Amino acid sequence: MLNEVLYNEKGVIKISPEVVAVVAGLAATGVDGVAGMSGGVVGGIAELLGFKNLSKGVKVDLNDTTAYLNIHLIVYFGVKIPEVAFKVQKKVKNDVEHITGLKVREVNVHVEGVLPKKEQSEETAGKEEDNEND
Repeated sequence: MLNEVLYNEKGVIKISPEVVAVVAGLAATGVDGVAGMSGGVVGGIAELLGFKNLSKGVKVDLNDTTAYLNIHLIVYFGVKIPEVAFKVQKKVKNDVEHITGLKVREVNVHVEGVLPKKEQSEETAGKEEDNEND
């Protein structure tokens, strides 16, 4: 992927797809109900090695001044997946357009996993311990 080029009277502005991906990833993870991004095997290995990839789970295609985004994420158990996905689409589109000046044509959301909420896990564990002590 090439850098996206914006022209103005003062010169040229080049925006890397990696920058767009980081903005989109940060926006997506800021939505309630999103547990994290799904980056596949390579992303998982990078995290195990201690590297945090802020663009993990985001695929960016740039065409002129238009962006097409695919967001791969994991949600918490119990959320309404269509509602969370819609909020992700809206937030990613707004943030990418506002921060980069690019026009976002599509934000496709791929939900690839579900995780229990930490609070639920801790509460369940506490109840199980209470039942064992009875």
